[in-house]
Amino acid sequence: MACSSCSTKDGQPKGCKNNGTCGTDSCNKLSVFDWLSNMSMPNGVEPFNYVEVRFKNGRKHFFKNTENLSLSMGDVVAVEASPGHDVGMVSLTGELVRVQMKKKKVKPDSEEVLKIYRKATQKDIDVWEEVRGREEAIKKRAREIAIRLNLSMKISDIEFQGDASKATFYYTADDRVDFRQLIKEFAREFNTRIEMRQIGLRQEAARLGGIGSCGRELCCSTWLTDFRSVSTSAARYQQLSLNPQKLAGQCGKLKCCLNYELDSYLEALKTFPRTDTKLFTKKGTAVCQKIDIFQGVLWYAYEGEWMNWHKLTAEQANKIIASNRKKEDVGSLEEFEVQLQIEEKPDFNNVVGQDSLTRFDKPKGQQKKNKSKKRRKRKGKPSKNA
Repeated sequence: MACSSCSTKDGQPKGCKNNGTCGTDSCNKLSVFDWLSNMSMPNGVEPFNYVEVRFKNGRKHFFKNTENLSLSMGDVVAVEASPGHDVGMVSLTGELVRVQMKKKKVKPDSEEVLKIYRKATQKDIDVWEEVRGREEAIKKRAREIAIRLNLSMKISDIEFQGDASKATFYYTADDRVDFRQLIKEFAREFNTRIEMRQIGLRQEAARLGGIGSCGRELCCSTWLTDFRSVSTSAARYQQLSLNPQKLAGQCGKLKCCLNYELDSYLEALKTFPRTDTKLFTKKGTAVCQKIDIFQGVLWYAYEGEWMNWHKLTAEQANKIIASNRKKEDVGSLEEFEVQLQIEEKPDFNNVVGQDSLTRFDKPKGQQKKNKSKKRRKRKGKPSKNA
């Protein structure tokens, strides 16, 4: 849910103008619902003294609250950095931070966990907002310098440290890049400490964002935090055509959503026979041509009669394979296909657009009442001959 300050007016966003990182921290792409916030700690148990702080583009780190500051989600804090200090926003507090640190295998006493200095002052926030406003112009100028030096790299994003003492340039490249001259040019042009950090194509797509082929925002830029390897076998198991243009996302790699339903397909395929297993019958040898995982059926064709397909269920195919292993005679696939047609009964109620043939008929009780009324009227009327 978004806060009231993020509402729109005349199609333009009004309020914080911070692309979702508002003061209430309720509409950021990586916001976490703290379901333990309304629960009190048992007597004698001290609260967990670590917090999770979010920086630009969803970069999160854990920090130790050594000063025992009263922090809540959405607070802007100044944290330890190398060198100087950085400014971020508290994204999670309390016992849920302990769960997240355990999940990400971060030890509380390790040297990687830095500390929080203080809540950000107005001066810290002014410097932070100023350098954030300069990032787009600097990114454009940095790309021009990289093109002038003929470097085969793409600068995708820039992130300034909160005290404006360092700028991190995120770039993508296919091969190794010698950017020693580039760093000198950047330091002379922007008058700050420069750090170059290479990222992958998926990380670049997550930072830039966009709309996927499904019509929704990219998963990597909204809720997906870890990138798992995706192989073409995931598409084969789901009976998808191996078309690179359809299977690739905006990053140029295979879509992450190919893994979402893969476990369900693998579970369903356990009941199916192998597609390379042939069925031996008296009529001939049948080869699998196609399978339908949702309906649980397979289509087989005899060798030499490739145009005539015979529909069998997975259970029937397994039964024939078991008979072949026992060297028992199997008549033909037509026998099993006829048995399947007898067992299948058409369900007219579930057909889209099917109209009931009896929907204009009156109920039987109403028909009986109408007949009895007509009989009474006839008895009461005098005959025509009278």
